[in-house]
Amino acid sequence: MTVMSMGLVNTAIADESPIALGQMFIIGDSEAARRLPGSASVIGNDQLTVEASTDINQLLKTVPGVYIQEEEGNGLRPNIGIRAAAPGRSENITLMEDGVLIAPAPYSNPAAYYFPTTMRMNSIEVLKGAAILRHGPQTVGGVVNLVSTPIPEQNKGRAMLLLSDEGSTDLHLNYGGKSGQWGYLLETVQRDNEGFKDIDRSNSDTGFEIEDYVGKLSWENDRNKVLMKFQRSSETSDETYTGLTDADFKNDENRRYGLSNNENMDNKHWGINLSHSFKWTENLNSTVTIYNNEFERDWFKTGDSKDYINDANNGDSAAQAVLDGTTDVTGLEFKHNSREYKSRGLQANFNWQLADHNINFGARIHHDEMDRFQPVDIYDQTNGHLVYQGQKAGEISGSNNRLEEADAIALWITDDYQVTERLLVNLSLRMEDIETSRKEFATSDRSTLAADSKQRSNEYREYLPGIAASYDLTDNWSVLAGYHEGMTPLGGGAKDGEGPAKSDNYELGVRFNNGPLHSEAIAFYSDFSKYAELCSNANPCSNGQNTGSSSTGGAVVQGLEFQVGSLFTLGDFYIPVDLAYTYTNAETNGDSAGTSDLTLANIPENMASLRVGLEHNSGWNNYAVAKYIDKTCSTQGCNKSNNAFDETGALTTVDLISRYQFYQGPEVFVKVVNAFDRQEIISRSPYGARPNIARTVWAGLIYDF
Repeated sequence: MTVMSMGLVNTAIADESPIALGQMFIIGDSEAARRLPGSASVIGNDQLTVEASTDINQLLKTVPGVYIQEEEGNGLRPNIGIRAAAPGRSENITLMEDGVLIAPAPYSNPAAYYFPTTMRMNSIEVLKGAAILRHGPQTVGGVVNLVSTPIPEQNKGRAMLLLSDEGSTDLHLNYGGKSGQWGYLLETVQRDNEGFKDIDRSNSDTGFEIEDYVGKLSWENDRNKVLMKFQRSSETSDETYTGLTDADFKNDENRRYGLSNNENMDNKHWGINLSHSFKWTENLNSTVTIYNNEFERDWFKTGDSKDYINDANNGDSAAQAVLDGTTDVTGLEFKHNSREYKSRGLQANFNWQLADHNINFGARIHHDEMDRFQPVDIYDQTNGHLVYQGQKAGEISGSNNRLEEADAIALWITDDYQVTERLLVNLSLRMEDIETSRKEFATSDRSTLAADSKQRSNEYREYLPGIAASYDLTDNWSVLAGYHEGMTPLGGGAKDGEGPAKSDNYELGVRFNNGPLHSEAIAFYSDFSKYAELCSNANPCSNGQNTGSSSTGGAVVQGLEFQVGSLFTLGDFYIPVDLAYTYTNAETNGDSAGTSDLTLANIPENMASLRVGLEHNSGWNNYAVAKYIDKTCSTQGCNKSNNAFDETGALTTVDLISRYQFYQGPEVFVKVVNAFDRQEIISRSPYGARPNIARTVWAGLIYDF
């Protein structure tokens, strides 16, 4: 029997890919991805193990059609985009863990200030094209589903330890198994990172500490499968919104201004899922999941540094002196960006195999909210050091004291119809009914609302159709095509009558499979009647707005994804090779003068990755992973601007890994990240130029028991 993970598995492949209880797939594996009537990729457990990556950004850079905007160099708060969905705070994609929405508040506040710990993942799935209508709510670009460690069939465990030349330590430990009808898994990740940057006039670290705990308990018989999953994590990171001026970046990429010494993120996340799969008949299965996730965070940081950096970039020596700590300044505002998020719901899916039709239909009832209460502390910079002066007087009000909520009902039906032996057609229809609201308060005790003009409420209902097909030309060659209508919800700040950003999305491709050789080329095209941006301090909209949403009129995003992989032999050596490349052209197409042909922000034109291995039966294996990302507009329209501060730099990095498996013993490895120590301006948001991680050497050990 195939376990339908909340019905999320594309049923065209489900009967060929049994799913272990505790793993909630939307695709399955790489072979399954190559059979879908649309584009998809899977980063399997082999790649996760080989590369021993703790940074989701570096893994996703090897997937075509995925855009990464790095921020702090460690992947703590990824900015992931897919095709026409820009990467800012990963808020324009559907982000899931084990098939459950995992962004802090996916409808009202989807910005992913929480991201699951990459080290404890078993695989990573990326789904694009019409098939994403099965998921949502963001249905323009794609879906990223993080698949956690499964409950093993027999009692066993694994420990992985990583040590770096920077003094950092990472530990991943799990143990579990099954006995009769019961199964269990206990797991933890412990990370202690000292950081790779240096703060002026300070001995403080610039790294982070993460504790993550997961427990799973399962029970099953011939017709029932039940899984309960608990998760709790905490993070303390000495991370900042403050970047560098370009001149200071050129002199020392890894410098941090003394102004940022006190900036810090503290957060906690906990969640619980309960899933029940039931086999009604040989052809009808259902899965019901109840989920609840809560997230608290306080990012203590200043917004004043933004103006000083901008002014210094424009030649203001007084602003530069403040950044250097040689000039005293009073009244610096440091805000407790303190917020609480809740996300909960119930989703049910039925899978019905009816002759040549494989039908999924179901519903999700969802509620999420964000509670923002942000007091401000005042500091002076005296003799280059920050001196606390007290809390800012007055009421905490307006944008610093508000509540945003969303209630949504989603319905879907999909049909995988095997029309002939060679032709597979997928038909999809999704309905989203969304209500959002925002309350702003004028007083700290919330006894008085702010002015009526500050309050928000909105509701809308959208029907999103899609169709996709694949046709086998020969045993080796196939073609695919698809169309779907996608949307991006506007969040809790939407005004009455506003509708979501919507696009018509097309893809057309060809595949070749012959033993170990696989190749795929897919063209994509997205046409927006209204291209909307979600605005925040971390990713301001093109008009400078940092709250709510902003529409920039029409836009077209088009491009080509290409990937090829094979396995070669050379004597006693095996040489796996995987190449991925993405070309994208993303521009506005407004009707009025000056609003057309403006390059969209944060979507690079060219990206590429190359993974090469040299493996031997002796157990000594070596790998190189090269990644390239083109220079990118940091603000919309940099192609028509002469401002050097409107784009990031192009970056090429190479990681080297050497691993040795002892006979009936542990596996040891050495990994060099950014082996050639190339650092560029990878982002200008938030607040100035920011580098990728410097060259770092890791030594590691994996022990199975």
